[in-house]
Amino acid sequence: MTVTQSHAKQPVELKGLQSHFVMNDANTIPRLGLGVYMSEAGKEAEDAVVWALQAGYRHIDTATNYGNEASVGEAIRRSGVPREEVFVTTKLTEDDQGYDSAIAALNLSLEKMGLDYVDLYLIHSPLRGTGPRLASWKAFETLVEQGKAKSIGVSNYGIHHLQELFDTNPKIRPSVNQIEVNPWLRREEIVAFCESQHIAVEAYCPLAKAKKLEDPVVNQIANKYSKSPAQVLIRWSLQMGYVVIPKSVKKERIEHNADVYDFVLADEDMTLLNALNENFICSWDPTIEP
Repeated sequence: MTVTQSHAKQPVELKGLQSHFVMNDANTIPRLGLGVYMSEAGKEAEDAVVWALQAGYRHIDTATNYGNEASVGEAIRRSGVPREEVFVTTKLTEDDQGYDSAIAALNLSLEKMGLDYVDLYLIHSPLRGTGPRLASWKAFETLVEQGKAKSIGVSNYGIHHLQELFDTNPKIRPSVNQIEVNPWLRREEIVAFCESQHIAVEAYCPLAKAKKLEDPVVNQIANKYSKSPAQVLIRWSLQMGYVVIPKSVKKERIEHNADVYDFVLADEDMTLLNALNENFICSWDPTIEP
């Protein structure tokens, strides 16, 4: 089923799990992926990734400080899915910010995963101050030149962090800003800025850590489409034009979260969901970081 919606700045064409977003470097990123935050290293994380790949996912999001990069790499090998078909993201932890340390950090991540490159490497947070994060970005550009990262981006960046980077006239601009976004946390100013700069918005915590699944508006809409609240929220992110990475370690939920391509939220339902915005932050507020 192919659906075109226009709630984002540009029309969003959704063709199932094969749907991709074309980033500003011309590389593509699958619009729906599996996040493995808090997935325990070993069997739990490996099984989750294998189940996701078996269900048709082709996008896995991990990070150095999740402690499960090795499990992600092992799961990709276990799955039998060719490496080139899987979009792998990992992230630079705060302790590794800086030029030499960022390059060493990705080399270590690649060693842990048993991979030659990652598809996307993100600065996990802007916390370490101007000097380290700008030096990290220079390292990221070097890693692209070395072929160890195909695309580079940031996470938890506010507008001022992005503008700080742009003011240095970087050789490569961020392809992605991964931030917490859902109907209760619209982040409209950051989203609008990213869209104006052709930076993909990647939504984590799309289900608000399950804290809002009993919301009557969401349940009313879910009943209308014979879908679950989680499926409605994931579909909302997709129709808004975001890349979205729900997290689960349960096989049935991983499959359930991907079953969002056989219905379309009507304009009036998108409007109801958009009206839920209340700056409800579960994880991170980049607007207050210096």
